Amino acid sequence: MLTIHAPLAVRTTADGEPLPGYAVAVEGDRIAALGPLDELAAAYPTARVRRWSGTLGPGRCAADAAARLEAAYHPDPREVGLPDIPSTEPLTGSALAALAMDEVRWGHSARRGLQRLLREGVTSLVGPFTRPAVRTAVRRSGLTVLPAPRPGTLTVGARADLAVHDEPDGSCLATILAGRLLHRRT
Repeated sequence: MLTIHAPLAVRTTADGEPLPGYAVAVEGDRIAALGPLDELAAAYPTARVRRWSGTLGPGRCAADAAARLEAAYHPDPREVGLPDIPSTEPLTGSALAALAMDEVRWGHSARRGLQRLLREGVTSLVGPFTRPAVRTAVRRSGLTVLPAPRPGTLTVGARADLAVHDEPDGSCLATILAGRLLHRRT
């Protein structure tokens, strides 16, 4: 399915100048075209158009992902109020050491941690990941694992890993991973 993402502006690099009125056409998991919205709409008249009230650009790379997923426990909201689980905020250090952690619990924590990263507009992670359950959760997430941080760019033919951020506060409005909308702020 072809989708045109029509934000207020597009950045082709994380630190590039925003291009007002531009849009990104995505077909499958790839960027099909970049350009002014009116040109893309004319070129792809049957495409679904998603309008965003922010700036679209390449997704962020989480260089600290291994620490965030393997050195922290991301509690399930249903656990709040149990002994040693005061809130849904990640537990680290002595609070983490006090928990009885097994591979199943690490896997559940990693999936919740990955959801937190998607809510931040993250589309790639820096590994390696040493815990088997965390490696499995990362592999299944579809996020790209890199050996070192690498800035993303939007180019035709590249994988459609995009994020839409609100300009005033920088909060993530949406995360698109390989052309699929995986996070949308409501």
